[in-house]
Amino acid sequence: MSQTQYLKMLEREIQRVNRKIDLKILEGRNYMKEAREHKLLLKKVRYNTRRNFFSRFFPTFTKLSF
Repeated sequence: MSQTQYLKMLEREIQRVNRKIDLKILEGRNYMKEAREHKLLLKKVRYNTRRNFFSRFFPTFTKLSF
């Protein structure tokens, strides 16, 4: 699975969890479990996009090889 496919899959999961959270809020139920899952998915997205962010602002450092 490529990184872009993985990120799309994570985005779909985040949207699914968001829908579940929204329904539970409307029903007045506890959504702590889903909030934890949402936080974990966001962490995964950030971890997989962090390198691209760094290379965008510091391109000279990423091209150096030690």
